[in-house]
Amino acid sequence: MSDKPNISLFFPVYHDEGTVRRVTEKAIKVLTDVADEYEVVIVDDGSPDRSGAIADELALEYPCVSVVHHPRNLGYGAAIKSGFSHVKYEWVCFTDGDDEYDVFDLYKLIALKDFYDLIITFRYVKVYSGDRQLVSWIYNNVLRMLFRTNYRDISTGLRLARKSLLDQITCHSNSPFIGAEITIKSMLKGYRIGEVGIQTFPREFGKGASTSVPNIIATIRDMMSVYRTVFSANYDLPPNRAPR
Repeated sequence: MSDKPNISLFFPVYHDEGTVRRVTEKAIKVLTDVADEYEVVIVDDGSPDRSGAIADELALEYPCVSVVHHPRNLGYGAAIKSGFSHVKYEWVCFTDGDDEYDVFDLYKLIALKDFYDLIITFRYVKVYSGDRQLVSWIYNNVLRMLFRTNYRDISTGLRLARKSLLDQITCHSNSPFIGAEITIKSMLKGYRIGEVGIQTFPREFGKGASTSVPNIIATIRDMMSVYRTVFSANYDLPPNRAPR
């Protein structure tokens, strides 16, 4: 009997036709090494380019690959939630489809699986623009203050979680705030959360949308919604307590 875990890996794609094949084939290479049974799920979030079509081609080439298609763009958080609902194995790795996070860093995360229930990453070398670094610094400091956490980079796009944890967390964010929501709600439930330092790499084409004005507005909206939820008098009450 293998002592390797069973792993599901998924990632959303939107304007990622140039990297969806690369990320998929890198994921298969790593999973072949670190997992007993595995699958790769690609979530096409209504991408207007060929990302979804290339994902379908990959599903025909590789039996371990499956594709979820959104009829229209629903947002990063919605794509992550779709991934959660379509994976089946005990460990779930999720990342982004633009290859800014290298799937080969899964080797670092899986080495810690016996110690944590959720392993998030923080970018200790940031190779993107000064504007994005400033937004990231402000964002993480606001979250540390609002939610009383000490995580260095709470919303990075590469992480590993037990499926049993994800099944216990109800997430509502459709924006990039989804990563922070998962971490905050896991923390409040007492799950063991680890952090691993990684580097990120320049996007080779196009422009990432996480710091676009619509995404920033959606993230702030989701942030305040989660804040009101978790600090309400009725959040996650003991089973003998009725809502007030």
